[in-house]
Amino acid sequence: MMQGLTVNELVRMWIEGWIVSRGASDPVDEPWGWTVDVGQKAQVSRHVLPEPTEADVRKIVAGTSAPGTWLKLFADDDTVRPWLGPGWQFDVPGFLMTVPLAAERPTVPAGYTLTSWSRGGVVRVLVRTADGHFAARGQIACTGATAVADQIETAPEHRRRGLGGLVMRTLQDAARRSGAGTGLLVATPDGRALYASLGWTARATMASLCFAPEAAGR
Repeated sequence: MMQGLTVNELVRMWIEGWIVSRGASDPVDEPWGWTVDVGQKAQVSRHVLPEPTEADVRKIVAGTSAPGTWLKLFADDDTVRPWLGPGWQFDVPGFLMTVPLAAERPTVPAGYTLTSWSRGGVVRVLVRTADGHFAARGQIACTGATAVADQIETAPEHRRRGLGGLVMRTLQDAARRSGAGTGLLVATPDGRALYASLGWTARATMASLCFAPEAAGR
């Protein structure tokens, strides 16, 4: 199913799940993509461009004055770097990834407990130690045929113990049972290897930038 879709179509599917996961606004259609209001001080809004051009990015940059405005550009950092003005800070790059969802039977490692719950179309998973300390978490937003995994995290002292895989398999199984057939996410460079080991395939690279003029001036 995902193989024949364009990056534009995949990004739109990702956005639909991301806004449910984060409680953000509905995306506003733009000639170059979409604008989403997030409503946080560090991220007031984001402009998402699935196929960025120099002219479009320069126009957005020239019209941006509000700190906390983000650009999500589906291209590599080196391509978009010359198009930016002062005050724009690169975050780590992302990788748009997809996976066909299948039945999963994850096993909780000894010494840990797993709980999960669902609210508002979002399934959340929490892994703790036997004495209740945080170990790992994640969530997935189910939007019909697709589901978007988000905010996957493992505490540094609990990494390399299979907890990331446990979280992902639990979320993927929950999404499949809700009726979704395909999972999507945007991975960090660190997370990409984990997801690849679970069958996820990278579809596009994403440059992530924030307008933070005060940070640039320090």
